[in-house]
Amino acid sequence: MSNSAIAVSGLRKAYKDKVVLGGIDLDVPAGTVFSLLGPNGAGKTTTVNVLTTLIKADSGTARVAGHDVAAEGALVRSVIGVTGQFAAVDDLLTGQENLELMADLHHLRAAEARQVVASLLARFDLAESAQQLVSTYSGGMRRKLDLAMTLVSKPQIIFLDEPTTGLDPRSRRTMWGIVRELVADGVTVFLTTQYLEEADQLADRIAVLDQGRLVAEGTPDELKRLVPGSHVRLRFADVAALDAAARVLAGFTRDDQDLTLRVPSDGTSRSLRVLLDRLDEHMINADEVAVNTPDLDDVFLALTGHASTEAVAQ
Repeated sequence: MSNSAIAVSGLRKAYKDKVVLGGIDLDVPAGTVFSLLGPNGAGKTTTVNVLTTLIKADSGTARVAGHDVAAEGALVRSVIGVTGQFAAVDDLLTGQENLELMADLHHLRAAEARQVVASLLARFDLAESAQQLVSTYSGGMRRKLDLAMTLVSKPQIIFLDEPTTGLDPRSRRTMWGIVRELVADGVTVFLTTQYLEEADQLADRIAVLDQGRLVAEGTPDELKRLVPGSHVRLRFADVAALDAAARVLAGFTRDDQDLTLRVPSDGTSRSLRVLLDRLDEHMINADEVAVNTPDLDDVFLALTGHASTEAVAQ
C-alpha cells in the first residue's frame, strides 16, 4: 500500500487563455506537513480546490487518500477536512452550536457528538467561551473554532489554505502548536501560506509554485542550500589567533575590528567538521562559531524573482 496521502501527476488547469496550473507533480507522504508556497496568483488555491474536489482539473491525475479526485469525489470528501483563508463560522450561533451543527451534518450519534464537541472545545481552549455568540470572538478564536469544526469528522487529511492570515503573532503560534499536535496524531496536513517562517517551522517538505509551475521542492534545509551565501563565522580572542587562522583557511572574508573570519560553507555538518578539524590540526581555537544560511525569503526571491508577500508587507 502506498504511503502517499496525496499523489498528483501532470495536473493542469486554465481559464480561457490563462494557464493557472501548468502540469504539476506532487507526492505528500502520510502523517507529514507539506507546504505549498508561492506568490499571489501562483496557483496555490487552485491546487487546493482541485484536490478538495471543488473544481475539476483540465488534465492530469490526483489521488487523495488513494481516491481519484475526479472519479471518487464523495470518497475524497469523506476523509478530508478543509480550512480556508476566511473562517467559515456562523456568527449567529455560539461556538458550541457551530460544532454541534457540524456534528449533525456528519450524522454523529448524540452521545458521540457530545463527546466530540466537548473534547474539541477543551482542546482549542474554547470551553469558557462556548456559550458566547461567535460574533463576539476575536480573529484568533474564530480561526481556532473553524479548525475545530474541520476536525469534527476526524479527517485523515487536512487542507489549510493560508490559515493564519491576519492573525497576530501569538495566535499564529497557537495555531502552529495545534498543527503539530494533529501531525503527532497521524493526520496529514497540506498547508498553503504566505508566511515563510510558518512553512519553515511546520513543514516536512516544501514545494515552491510560481506562475503555475513547480520551481523547487525539498525540505526547508534543502531549499536553503539552493541559494549561495551560506558561511561559517569564526570569532577569535586576539589578532594572533585571527592571523593564524587566516594562514590555514581559504576563501574567507576578514574583519580585523571584530576579529572574525567569514568562511564560505554549504551549511552541512560535514563541511563544518572539516573546517574545525583544520583549525584543530594547527592548534587554533575559535572563541565563537556560528553557521549562517539563507532563509526561505532568500530562497523565495531567488526562485520567483521577487520577495514574498510577507516580506513586502514588512
